[in-house]
Amino acid sequence: MTPTSPIPAPPRRWLWLVLAFAVGVILLAALAFLLTNIMTRKSEATQYPLRIVQIGARELDPAVWGQNFPRQYSSYMKTQDRTIQTPYGGSVPWNKLEKYPALKRIWAAMPFSVDYNEESGHYYGLIDQKNTHRQLATKQPGACANCHAAEAPLLIEEMGWEKFNSVPYTEISGTLHLGSSCRDCHNPDTMELWISRPAFKHGLEALGIDLSKATRQEMRSYVCAQCHVEYYFKGDNKILTFPWSNGLKVEEMEKHYDDYGFKDWVHKETGAAMLKVQHPEFELWSSGLHARSGVSCADCHMPYVRDGAVKVSDHWVRSPLTNINQACQTCHKQDEQALKERVMIIQNNTAELLRKAETAIVAAIDAINAAKAAGATDAQLQEALQLQRKATFYWDFVAAENSTGFHSPQEAARVLANAIDAARQAELAAVRMVAKK
Repeated sequence: MTPTSPIPAPPRRWLWLVLAFAVGVILLAALAFLLTNIMTRKSEATQYPLRIVQIGARELDPAVWGQNFPRQYSSYMKTQDRTIQTPYGGSVPWNKLEKYPALKRIWAAMPFSVDYNEESGHYYGLIDQKNTHRQLATKQPGACANCHAAEAPLLIEEMGWEKFNSVPYTEISGTLHLGSSCRDCHNPDTMELWISRPAFKHGLEALGIDLSKATRQEMRSYVCAQCHVEYYFKGDNKILTFPWSNGLKVEEMEKHYDDYGFKDWVHKETGAAMLKVQHPEFELWSSGLHARSGVSCADCHMPYVRDGAVKVSDHWVRSPLTNINQACQTCHKQDEQALKERVMIIQNNTAELLRKAETAIVAAIDAINAAKAAGATDAQLQEALQLQRKATFYWDFVAAENSTGFHSPQEAARVLANAIDAARQAELAAVRMVAKK
């Protein structure tokens, strides 16, 4: 029997042609999509910012600015969120006097002993000021509106710098309707960063810094430093002044106050002439590693984000702990949890020193009171009273600063160590006076 011949396989060339054609179509489609996307992004970038409305020279309403800058406006409106809570801050207005009852004695007869809450977001800058009980405890000058009201620069133009400062706050409060505004930091004509508050300009002059030579990166801190600083109301006209004539360190500001003979209030229990510190973020940050490395306030609290082809600064001003990826990991190539733990080590250590300083200051107050009860006069207790003033000022320099030491950990620890030392010296001075009696 003749073997059967094998049946030849059908040709497969057409299958390869079909496959090659399909791959080619897919590649062409992908390339077309890519080119279309690139052209769309380029067009989007060239059309940004939008020019829907003309921003007037005196325009304050963020909603109007937001028509041209919807991305920034949308993120800014998130500062209305009062639910964010970090271990030592956030936007929830919790009562600090209840959590740290020693503050009531440390600030005895000072309005902060009546009402002191964790601050909310920038959206509430004016709302919180109008609602605080500190308004009822003291007659605040118009200068208080400088940082809490968007209308402040316009009122300064109309009234003049000195009159704006000295007029009672109650006389202008009815004209104040907005807290933070785009115009606080941006020139409405050019949109460039600018300084709208005279007190900061005067403060830089005292430091010998020429504002006209500031770089844009420096301006990304300077616009924040218009308000996030230590200040006082100088003279009978209550002129808003930054105590920078000697420098930004706590000792240099203490010397400024001592040379001027200034006091914020008289302590109710001891009679000491006291100083109250206000949120010195700029001063403490200036001594830290981030400042020395050229990192601005905005880099961490308003980091750049991408939205399509556009890169914008996130105007949801908040703690970097709520935004580790954008705020920290751009520079620090570490795991998010590791970065959070690093921050918490600094803040926990600072908080421990704060509590120790508060305990020491209260002990000094008790010792001074005991010396007075034993018959010591103010003149005899002058050393102890001066040390109480010093200890409280140094402690408050870190306590009132909103980073719980993070902006400059070593400086914060140094300042608190000196606060504890001064408080214990005050206690010993008072005890020695009792022994003499």
